[in-house]
Amino acid sequence: MPNTIGTLFRLTTFGESHGPAIGGVVDGMPAGITIDLDFIQHELNRRRPGQSRITTSRNETDEVELLSGVFEGQSTGAPIGFIVRNRNQQSKDYDNIKNIFRPSHADYTYYKKYGIRDHRGGGRASARITLARVVAGALAKMVLQRYNITIQGFTSQVGNIALSNDYKQYDLSQTEQSLVRCPDKATAQRMEALIEEVKSEGDTIGGVITCVIKGCPVGVGEPEFGKLHAQLGAAMLSINAVKGFEYGEGFGGSAWRGSEQNDRFAQVSNSNNQGIKTETNHSGGIQGGISNGEDIYFRVAFKPVATLLMEQQTVDIDGKKSTIDVRGRHDPCVLPRAVPIVEAMAAIIVLDALLIYNAEKK
Repeated sequence: MPNTIGTLFRLTTFGESHGPAIGGVVDGMPAGITIDLDFIQHELNRRRPGQSRITTSRNETDEVELLSGVFEGQSTGAPIGFIVRNRNQQSKDYDNIKNIFRPSHADYTYYKKYGIRDHRGGGRASARITLARVVAGALAKMVLQRYNITIQGFTSQVGNIALSNDYKQYDLSQTEQSLVRCPDKATAQRMEALIEEVKSEGDTIGGVITCVIKGCPVGVGEPEFGKLHAQLGAAMLSINAVKGFEYGEGFGGSAWRGSEQNDRFAQVSNSNNQGIKTETNHSGGIQGGISNGEDIYFRVAFKPVATLLMEQQTVDIDGKKSTIDVRGRHDPCVLPRAVPIVEAMAAIIVLDALLIYNAEKK
């Protein structure tokens, strides 16, 4: 089902950018989990538009309404339905492109596939619908807390400005202290300056988000087509504007020799841990598609936002040459608002895989 993700923990989403609301249904939420509405709202606030000078000025409060599956502050095990109402649409901003295909958008492909498209803000193809993922991800994080599994994303690159060190060299708790959500203050300032420069030109710019999952036990993930990294990759590539996914050493490690990249095993015996672990973690916490107990880390590449506030050449629905001059409120860089989306998708995938893992052990 194209609008549903997950096996035991499942999310189905609905809604369009300029419709009455965006929403979803989460099925498989374990019963007895304390539902922290403030936490869900906090996660949505991290994704919401209008949160800083380097994001779109669309002013949406993005207040979530839970419709079912919660009683006296706890999950009941029934499906959790929710909506977030759209309150600040300016659909008239898109009237001038009703019959024109915007470059690098889904306008053309949606029109050819369905014979109709909602031109207001991209409709179903809009990044606004990702707020349903953030709600589901917040619910998943509440469950993962019981297993001491944490998920932390951060902006590691904007344009050609990138963090130069391994994620372990940074205090990831400082991620939220910068507008761009980069844990290194000096680098964050350079990133913000670049985004503002690009914004002033009516242009956009892309970058990379790194995500680290800590505390995942050994054995999560399925062989062959259910590999944990394959599920994470599919989830990340389903996010608007994502063009690439790599985990562990990724593409960079392809130039190494095996003797450099192999993670050697070692025996561990102390008051906190008994067993086997790896001396290095070039594998990114996953081997054979199954978690090995080390940190799971991966990177997600985002293209520059396709909506430019400058004149572009294109064609209309009849194939005739046309000029497009986009209006409205748009992000010059999607990275700051995409960090909670990446975390949410990681939480959904990890919880679903963990529930399958726990079921297999029974």
